[in-house]
Amino acid sequence: MVTICEVGPRDGLQNLPRNFSVEERIHMITALAQAGVAQIEAVSMVHPTRVPQMAGAEEVLAGLPPLPGLHLWALVLNLRGAERALATRVDGLRFAVVASDTFARRNQGMSRDDSVAEFARAARLAQDAGRGCVAVIATAYGCPFEGEIDPQQVADMTRAVIAAGADQVILADTIGVAAPCDIRRVHRAVAPALGDVPWGVHLHNTRNTGYANMLAAIDLGAGVIDTSIGGLGGCPFAPRATGNIATEDAHYLLTREGMATGLSHDRMAGLVDWLTERVADKITGQLARAGWFGEPEDIAP
Repeated sequence: MVTICEVGPRDGLQNLPRNFSVEERIHMITALAQAGVAQIEAVSMVHPTRVPQMAGAEEVLAGLPPLPGLHLWALVLNLRGAERALATRVDGLRFAVVASDTFARRNQGMSRDDSVAEFARAARLAQDAGRGCVAVIATAYGCPFEGEIDPQQVADMTRAVIAAGADQVILADTIGVAAPCDIRRVHRAVAPALGDVPWGVHLHNTRNTGYANMLAAIDLGAGVIDTSIGGLGGCPFAPRATGNIATEDAHYLLTREGMATGLSHDRMAGLVDWLTERVADKITGQLARAGWFGEPEDIAP
């Protein structure tokens, strides 16, 4: 079974021209949980002047109904964000560290090495609070400012965050430049640093390679795949970074490949319709247009 971590309420909304209300974000997260999503990156603890779409994170979390079985994550970029997140109901932190020094300074206002040191401080707080702490290594496959990233640089960062307390490592193709050969190339360098620590990927479909990259990562042992409902997404600080791979399209592909996701196609389709009423021009997933082929429950390994 492949675990899908839904990042739509965070990554999906953070770069849209329309700001979703607290109530709309509560509805979105609740509907995703009802569709069977077991992990959701629900909010980002960033300053609202930097990313106004993420304002009201605490209100969103406080307004959610009880959602049994759902693991809620908050994305954080620094120690202050970690402190805010740990004061809420989230089950853990997803802390962004950055393989590219230029991107780290533009995205987080600190160097690459400083982001690792900040991660270590946040990981200690999370451990003391009995919460999880995931390291999300941004620009692991390429940077809009520095170009290609040395895989050994990603491996060194992986080793550092694991030593600092990372429970899991997510390798992020922040601007959607990777092809399957890049997924394999980075994994060859990173695998010795990972050891037995679980890992996954965060993929953007900027150049239409995201779904091929997903299958390549799964073949290499990735246990978590970040997706976004409707294919929404994009980083405000990464030029031309477009949407993530779509949750519903990933679900279709994985199901056809004989892998269980635990998701309900009908419920996801209903949520895509709801999103289409609000941001029709931003929906990039294809399943919403083409529809399912056959019956989901009839497709077996």
